[in-house]
Amino acid sequence: MNTHNFPKLHNAAWPGVVGKGPGAEPHIELDTMLDMTARAEVNGIRFDGVDLFLADPHISIDSDDEALKALADKVAARGLYIGRVVAPVWPPTGGGSAMGSAEERARFLSQVKKACHIAARLRQLGIRPYGVMRIDSACDPASWATDPAGNTRRIAQTFRQACDIAADYGEKLAAEGEICWGGMHSWRAMLDTLEAVNRPNIGFQADMAHTLLFLLGYNKPEDRILPENFDWNDRDALTQGLRTLTAALRPWTIDFHVAQNDGTVHGSGSHDKTGRHCQALAPNGKLDIAVDAGHWLRDENGQLTKAFRHICWDGCMFPNEVMLRQQTWNDILAVMIQVRQLHGWYEPESGGQQHAPQMPS
Repeated sequence: MNTHNFPKLHNAAWPGVVGKGPGAEPHIELDTMLDMTARAEVNGIRFDGVDLFLADPHISIDSDDEALKALADKVAARGLYIGRVVAPVWPPTGGGSAMGSAEERARFLSQVKKACHIAARLRQLGIRPYGVMRIDSACDPASWATDPAGNTRRIAQTFRQACDIAADYGEKLAAEGEICWGGMHSWRAMLDTLEAVNRPNIGFQADMAHTLLFLLGYNKPEDRILPENFDWNDRDALTQGLRTLTAALRPWTIDFHVAQNDGTVHGSGSHDKTGRHCQALAPNGKLDIAVDAGHWLRDENGQLTKAFRHICWDGCMFPNEVMLRQQTWNDILAVMIQVRQLHGWYEPESGGQQHAPQMPS
């Protein structure tokens, strides 16, 4: 019997929002995402928590204390914790480009500050015992490429200011490398940005679906690791490519998404094309999810890094019909359990609690 209880297993609620809305399928309500998460069960094991997107229609970035208390109550009532929160730094949600004008960067930082306030309040309410805040550059690779060095400096300056804000709230920032974010769209660009920021409370948020595309050099071909026309049946070469990638970014990694990818890109609604998130059991998935997660969760000597207290599944831009099937989340949970079985550890927990108790209303 596997006795690992860390890292905790979380589901992301934001797939109900990201890539949805005008020009795409309707949003899925937060309550529905919480219910699907709470109902998932595999051999008596359930999700420990959820990660949240701090934007309408799920959670207003301007939520007052009453709204945050109601949020904590509804999550706790389902036996879940809150972990990572995502700051809505993009222009459509009220933010601005991290390499943009002074006004745009001010909007970016304003959203970070509001998100930090929410994150800290959720900690105070006892519903968020671990987790970081996710950010990105909120700009596209083509715009970044007009002045790579200058734009990286501007992004780094904005991120440093964001780190200073986060430090005031006791928060860490996880910058998500994704092929659609300028200055973060390849492994080298991501590394350059993080090194330029050079703050102790920022790190890398790795998503297995997105980082797989780093190997192929989408949006920055000169940084590809695998050769052109790569044969996905060459498992040894893929493993070596993952080792090269993770050796560079793992030391920065403070947050982790478990995911599957079929080697292609996908976009929906207002979201630009990025690494396609596939279902956990997708027959065309290129990753051995549980094994390949180990490249991020273990160091070069095979030792667990224990760099974060929970891991999360990200299924952004899944069709609504898929997300509204309970079996989808049971399959995801089963894969998450496999990851923990291979790369987890045990720590005593007070009172033996595996899930959040119901909080008083």
